[in-house]
Parts: sequence; C-alpha cells; structure tokens
Amino acid sequence: MTTEKFEFTTQEKEETLALYQQIREQIAASLEEGDEERMRRLLMKAIEANQIRRNIFGLNPILLAFQTAKLLVGEIGLRRDAVLAVLLRPSVEEGHMDTDEVSRQFGESVARILHGLLRIQELYQKNPVVETENFRNLLLSFAEDMRVILIMIADRVNLMRQIRDTEQKEAQREVSEEAAYLYAPLAHKLGLYQLKSELEDLSLKYLEHDAYYHIKDKLSETKKSRDAYIDNFIKPISERLTEAGLRFHIKGRTKSIHSIWQKMKKQKCPFEGVYDLFAIRIILETSPTPPTSQASSTTTSVQDMQREKAQCWQTFAIVTSMYQPNPKRLRDWLSVPKSNGYESLHITVLGPEQKWVEVQIRSERMDEIAERGVAAHWRYKGVKSESGLDEWLTNIRNILETSDDLQMMDQFKMDLYEDEVFVFTPKGDLFKFPKGATVLDFAYHIHSKIGNQCVGARINNKVVTIRQQLQSGDQVEIMTATNQKPKQDWLNIAKTSRAKSKIRLALKETQVKEGLFAKEMLERKFKNRKLEMDEGVMQQLIKKLGFKEVSDFYRQIADGTLDVNQVIDRYADMQQGDQPVTGNNVAQTAADFVLDDSRLSPLNQKLADDVLVIDRNLKGVDYQLARCCQPIYGDRVFGFVTVSGGIKIHREDCPNAPELKKRFGYRVVRARWSGKGSSQYSITLRVIGNDDIGIVNNLTNIISRDEKLVLRSINIDSHDGLFSGNLVVMLDDTARLDALVKKLRTVKGVKQIERI
Repeated sequence: MTTEKFEFTTQEKEETLALYQQIREQIAASLEEGDEERMRRLLMKAIEANQIRRNIFGLNPILLAFQTAKLLVGEIGLRRDAVLAVLLRPSVEEGHMDTDEVSRQFGESVARILHGLLRIQELYQKNPVVETENFRNLLLSFAEDMRVILIMIADRVNLMRQIRDTEQKEAQREVSEEAAYLYAPLAHKLGLYQLKSELEDLSLKYLEHDAYYHIKDKLSETKKSRDAYIDNFIKPISERLTEAGLRFHIKGRTKSIHSIWQKMKKQKCPFEGVYDLFAIRIILETSPTPPTSQASSTTTSVQDMQREKAQCWQTFAIVTSMYQPNPKRLRDWLSVPKSNGYESLHITVLGPEQKWVEVQIRSERMDEIAERGVAAHWRYKGVKSESGLDEWLTNIRNILETSDDLQMMDQFKMDLYEDEVFVFTPKGDLFKFPKGATVLDFAYHIHSKIGNQCVGARINNKVVTIRQQLQSGDQVEIMTATNQKPKQDWLNIAKTSRAKSKIRLALKETQVKEGLFAKEMLERKFKNRKLEMDEGVMQQLIKKLGFKEVSDFYRQIADGTLDVNQVIDRYADMQQGDQPVTGNNVAQTAADFVLDDSRLSPLNQKLADDVLVIDRNLKGVDYQLARCCQPIYGDRVFGFVTVSGGIKIHREDCPNAPELKKRFGYRVVRARWSGKGSSQYSITLRVIGNDDIGIVNNLTNIISRDEKLVLRSINIDSHDGLFSGNLVVMLDDTARLDALVKKLRTVKGVKQIERI
C-alpha cells in the first residue's frame, strides 16, 4: 500500500549516496560494462520526475532498496543480479518500466528475479492468510528463482529495522506477524541465523512490547553478574586449551530475547527460572593448508576439514573433563551436518554454582557458515562468480520445496520447525529422520520389503514396537516376520512421507492379491459343488449381503470373516428362487425331476386348458416374474416350473428362453395375461448417447412429468465423449413402455435405447 509522492530529504540523499559507494565497492567485480551508468540514469529519472511513492510507513522506497541491497551483499553474499533487481524494483512496481525492458538492459537473470518479486507482490495483494499451512509453498512456487526468497528475507529484516517508531501500529503488527511466522523460519532453514534471531526479536518487540522490555530489563540488571560468571567459567578452559597448543577465541553469548521468552512460556516459569540464559562459544583458529595450483585459496580442503573436526573433538574432551556433561544434551553436527550446512558440537555442562552452561565448539569456517549461511557457503566452496551460485541455489530449492501432493504439506511443516534425529544401523550406517519418526519409518527407509514385514525392532538391544519414536544416537535393528502384512493404521504410525507412500502402495497391492485369491478360492468351491458362477447373480448377492464395494466382500472371504459355504448356499438359493434355472449348474437336479400332480394340484384347471392365465387375484398358484427378463403386462410370456414347485414367468424373447425350452420343455407352461394390467412392473432400459451437458436431466424430466411413471434408479457412466447407463422404471404395460421409449429417443444426443 502506498501514499503520496515524495522528494528526497537531505539526510536521505546523504545516506543513499553513502550506501551506493559501499555497495559499488563490494560488487564491482561482478558488474558488467554499462551497468552503473544505466542504473544511475534510471534512478535519477525516477527521482527527478517524482515517480516513486512513499510506502504506508512514509519510508523512501529507493533508500529502502539501497538498505536491502547492502544487507544482501554484506549478510547473505549475493552480487550483481540480486542487487540490480532490488534497486530496479520500485520503478517496476510503479509501472514506469517492465521486465522486458529490464531484460534488454540488464539481462534475463535480473528480469527473472524481478518477475518473481512482482508475482509475490501480486500474491500479497490478494490478501492471503499467511498463517495457512500452504502459504509457504505458494510463496516458494511463485518465487521461481531462489534468490527471490533471499531478497524477501533481507527486505523484511530491513523493513523491521525501520518501523520502530511508526504510528501505523496495525501495519506494523501485520508485518511483524509475517516476519515471525514466515520469514524467520525460512531464514533459519537457510542457515541465516543472525537474520533469523533479529526477525524474532523485533517481532516480539512489536507484538508483545511488555514481555520484550521485561526480559531486556532483566538482562540489563543481571549483565554484571552474568559477565563475571562467564569470565570465571572461561578462565580454566582457556588455560587448558592453551596448554594443549590450540589457537582459539571464546565468546560468551546470551540467549536472544525471543528464545528466552519462548522458554519462559514453554516451561511456565519466570525469567529467573530459565537456567541456561547464556552459552559459551569456543571458536578454533585452524590454519588452512597452503593452496596448490589445483586448489583455490578460498576452497577448504578435505584435510583442513578433518583437522578442524579433530581439534573440535579434542576441545570437547578437555571441556567435559573439567565440567560434568549432560549426555542427553549432546548435539553432534560435526559427523552429520544439518541440511543447511550447519556444523558444530553442542554440549551442556554443569559449571560453578551448579549452573548449566551450553558450550558450542566449532572452527572459524564453521562459525562463519553458522552466522552468515549462504554467503559463507559461497566463500568456502570456492565460488568466485555469481554463476557459481546456481548449483547451491538449486539445492536450497530442494531443501525448501514440497511436492504438489497435499499430503506433503504437513511434512514440510515438520521439516521446517522440528529438529532432526540421527540413528545407526547395526553395521554403523547413519541415517537422518525428522523428529518424531518411528521404527516403521526406519524400516521403510531401508527397503520396502523390510517395512512391509516389520514387527518391531531392537533399539540399543531392547525390543520395542513399530510405534517407538527414534532418538538421536539410537542403534536400530529391524525385526521382521514373513507372515506380517501392512495394516491401515500404519499410516498413523509412520511420520515420513516416504514411508506413508510405500504403505499405501503395499495396502493396495495386498488388497488386490487378497481379492484375487478369494475370487479364485470361491470359483474353485463352485466347481466342487458342480455350480457355475454367474456374475450378475453374484453382484446381487454381494449387495444383499450389505457390501457397497466388491473388494470388501472378497477381503472378508480372504480373512475368513465370511464363510464360503454359506455364501455358496445363499447363491444357490438366489439362483433357484430369484433367477431362472439354466445351464449346467442344475443339470443333474433337473434330470431327476418328475412332475408331481399332487404338488401342482392348484394348477390342474389351468394346465388342463394348456394356458396359465396370469392375474393379480390368482389364488393357490405360487408364481413370480423372472428377473432375467422382467416381463410386464402386454409382453408375450410363458411359464417355467421350478424345482420348488412354483412358476417363473418369462418373456418369449427372454435370453434364457431357447435353453429352457430345449432342455426342459416338459416344464414349460403356456401363459397369458388376464385383462388389463392393474399393477406396475419394473423394467430396465439401456441408454447410450453423446455425453452432453444436461442430457441426464433431460432424460429424467421426461419420466418425472408422467404421473404414472416412477424412476426407481439411474446409473450413468461416461467414457471418451459417450455415456451409457441403465434406467430402472416402474410402469403399467408395454403400451406405456413403447410411449416412454419413443419420448426418450427424441432427447438430443441419445443414440440407442433398448430394453434389457
């Protein structure tokens, strides 16, 4: 948000000129011919024409840009492209030049960074809720070039420094909340610890003024005694390190105000209850190996790094021999550095007066990396030009980015906020996991098969379950069993996205295998019973048993929840009671069948006339309409005597009619309807047509407009621009059926309608 146009004040001009000189000296080697002249001309044009507006805090955007550029160069170590993008940003945001012009004058790289900054500006203009889980992911995806994120962090640090005395308190609060929730964690992940601490302290200062100054005053009150204690603690250590021939310097560092406040809230204690207010940092001055013709003087050799680590462990041994260490508070980031490159040894020891003191041990190189993050990586990796940053910036994106899958969002949050744990295999291999990871995560990290068969583990020779959370330093040996299979609740036990995805895959494979096994077993049982499985009858049976999914039915068959023999019995009952008797599945039973006149005594009169007259008031005759062809009043029909003595009414054009008449002609009875139909019958229509918008509504509207028609169900599938489906309708007779089919065929897009 912006306000009125502005003119430079004298103080602003002086400060801008001073910053210009400093930045020019630092990035001179990376500038290209004509850069300085073109930039000066554009800035002077914008200033003289009063084209730039002050922001909501009344601050000069051009001066802010120079301040941010100075911070980028000094604290982060970026050079030409980033600096030019920051300085051009005010003019581009005001619309006085575009990225195409920037690309022509300063190159595609500068234009790409500016484009990323503009996209993020557009994102903010949509007033997003920054505290939402996916905002960081949005921000990163909008950034395009990771230098955009580094610029955003530096820009926010600079802005937080400048708005101390602003009267725009609501805007100050919004800026501070974003700094605390978004930019400080990103700075931490990138190893920019100084900037991260500054963002956190300033955010606390603006958001919780009383708490900030309470702690600040307490620190001031205790500074004298704290300094005396640090001197007393350091003195014997210095003597022993000097005797060992080590060159070093020691810093006493008080915890940041934000860190103290977080401890007070977490431990629910006053300022006096925070026992580890300060830390001691021992920084070893190691001499680098003289450079050879093959190695740059700025590149740290493998030998140098090994010597640094050896001296750090030597210092560790000296400190812990003098003061009692707390083994639970050992943090070894020498053997396996953090993903952002942080290397150090941390140990908490019991000092004089029974006070716990944290001691950090590192080399000068490690200390610079810890304090300056990106800039130190640049220098110690021997990178001399801006182009050398590309590989490292790509690595940053890999650290920060998550996949498009929504299930990865939580993992990103965990990676951002939680510490890492390091665990060993029995062979001594070291693996890194997010805090909270379990034995199951470890098993799947080793191999999918190990994870699928995991039943527990031995951690430090103690047997534990798959739910056991891993701790740094644990030695983990996975226990497996060949009969173990992944279970659904494993998704709640696993914490890493890698393990979760492998569990989901294994569950799907298991379900498919179990389903196939159960189906094969069922088909084998059917053959043993001399029955043939009809998919249509089986589908009806599955629905009658209360299953919505066929896979659930076969899974219960596989695990024994459903008795196979009972399922087959139910199937046989349905086939004989609800379906026509056809095929080889009843061949033996039908061969032995003898028509018993006494059992069919109610039919004697009807059979004597050779025609069964179907009437709703027919007494003494057990008859049903066959489901295979669903006859209705008006259809030409015949009767078929079932084994139970009842009669099934079939249409003459029933698909099963030829087989029934051919093999069991002696059980076929002529039949006809009596008078006008007075009942409603269920029929199924198969509809095929073009998949157009609204076609289903058009079909159902035709049915709903006829009061004597009832739509029982509709099932439509669409594929490759065509739809096909079944309509189940209740109606009176064939005349009404013919009329309905005629109406449905008038619907645009319908290609075919047939009764099934």
